[in-house]
Amino acid sequence: MGEAKRRKETGAPVQHSRNKRNPVLLGGLIAAAVVIIIAVFFFTAAPEPTSNELPVAAANAEPFPAQLDRFGIAVGPEDAAVVVREFADYQCPACGRFAEASQQLKQQYVDTGKVRFVYFDLPLQQHQNAMPAAQAARCAGDQDAYWPMHDKLYGMQSEWSGSGDPVATFSRYASDLGLDERRFNRCMSTELHREAVEQSLQVAMQLRVASTPTVLVDNVRLTRPGWGQLSAVIERELAAARD
Repeated sequence: MGEAKRRKETGAPVQHSRNKRNPVLLGGLIAAAVVIIIAVFFFTAAPEPTSNELPVAAANAEPFPAQLDRFGIAVGPEDAAVVVREFADYQCPACGRFAEASQQLKQQYVDTGKVRFVYFDLPLQQHQNAMPAAQAARCAGDQDAYWPMHDKLYGMQSEWSGSGDPVATFSRYASDLGLDERRFNRCMSTELHREAVEQSLQVAMQLRVASTPTVLVDNVRLTRPGWGQLSAVIERELAAARD
C-alpha cells in the first residue's frame, strides 16, 4: 500500500524520519568527550610519589628563603617537614581552579600537622579587582576569617571578577561570614593592608615569579599545579624527610 493511500484509509500522518544523527558529528562529540576525560585525569590523578615524571628541584637550587614567608599568609605548624607556597592572584581563573586543590591540601596535610602552607599575593596588573580582593582577604583576617574569605573569593570568582564595584560584593561576603561589616568596610576604605599586599608582590618579583598560580613544594616548582601532582610531590618530600 502506498503512503498516500495508507494515509487516506487510516488517517495516520506521514512519519518522517527525524533526529537522524550525523555519524561524523556524533563521532566528533564522542572524541571530544574522551579528550576532556583524559585531560581531567591527566591533571588530577595522583602519580606515584616515585614517578620519574614528577618535577624535581633545579640543579644547585637553593632552599626557599624562609624569612620571606612573613610577607605571605601562613597556616600550619612552623616546624612542618614540608612547606607548600603558592603565588596567586584572586582574579586569575587558573588560580580559581587550583583553589580546590589548596582546600584539599589544608584538610589532608596542614590540619594533620604534616605541611605548612604559605599563600603569597601576586595581583597581576591586567586584573583590576585582584588588589582589592587580596586586601579583602586580609581585612577578613583581622577578624580571624582570612581562610574563609580566601575560599569565598575563589568560590565566587565569576561574580566579582568583572564588577565595577567589587568592594560592595566583598562587604556582602564579610556579612555572610558573620564579620563586623563596619570594621571590614573601614579596613577596605582606608586600604589598611595595601602595603602588605605590595610587599608580597615584591617578594614575587624578587624571586622572579611572574605567572599565577606558581606553586612550590619546598624548592620544587610544580609543572602542572593540581591535586594529582601536588599530593604526589608532597608524599615524596615527606618520605625523604623521614629518611
